[in-house]
Amino acid sequence: MSALPQTPFNTGLYQRRKITNVIGLALSFVSVAIGLMGLTWILWTLAVNGLSALNLDFFTKSTPAPGSAGGGMANAIVGSLMIVGFATLISTPIGILAGIYLSEFGKTSKFAQATRFVVDIMLSAPSIVVGLFVFALAVATVKHFSGWAGSLALSLIAIPVVVRTTENMLALVPGSLREAAFALGAPRWKVSLAVTLRAVKGGVVTGVLLAVARMIGETAPLLFTALNNQFFSTDMSRPMANLPVVIYNFAMSPYEDWQKLAWGGAALIALIVLTINILARVLFRSKLPA
Repeated sequence: MSALPQTPFNTGLYQRRKITNVIGLALSFVSVAIGLMGLTWILWTLAVNGLSALNLDFFTKSTPAPGSAGGGMANAIVGSLMIVGFATLISTPIGILAGIYLSEFGKTSKFAQATRFVVDIMLSAPSIVVGLFVFALAVATVKHFSGWAGSLALSLIAIPVVVRTTENMLALVPGSLREAAFALGAPRWKVSLAVTLRAVKGGVVTGVLLAVARMIGETAPLLFTALNNQFFSTDMSRPMANLPVVIYNFAMSPYEDWQKLAWGGAALIALIVLTINILARVLFRSKLPA
């Protein structure tokens, strides 16, 4: 009996590629399964230990004294909202305008290349390094901690995220859209703000939200800048309570009530970050113009 004719689907090379593909898919599936198991374990632990602490007192009462029963994290929640809020107000316009410059004006200039290099360094820099830098700049010089210093540290973490997201989104805008606006006599600054930026506003807002999600959970920069405050305070020029630092202090304490509050704070941050990520991916999805 004659052998089967050689076809592209029964050669040794094809069979080896098929086996390699199956092995690659299997390893990818196992890796995804391991990652999802770890994530599920973390979320389940937070839900079991933290959700029970989220009651009315948690949101309306300040942190208790050592060994005292009850209490909540109202001062830490308000402090985090203020610090992150002002950091967002600082980082958003700077990041968006810098991203517009890199995409629409600078592009291949030496200054733009240097800016991209610095942005890449800031994206990969550990947050504790940023905290130490702001400590030397805005805390050691004035001899006291403050909420403003915390906002400055968090804004330095958020700015490169917003810059990179804005630049990447603007690079996706078709050149024909810019050419059409120029043909109508619009100046370059107006084309950048009213045409290209508007076309990708959903992606830019997504970048801002992701930057906010990153700032909410940062602990190291706030340890060196805003520090902490056991009492309720809205004075940004003084030390302020904030969720990450309070969670760190309470989780390391020997008091069971404090540890329960720490679990509640961790669950609250996880819920906030999860909500922000869902909003970033669902509510602000937009299609680029053809």
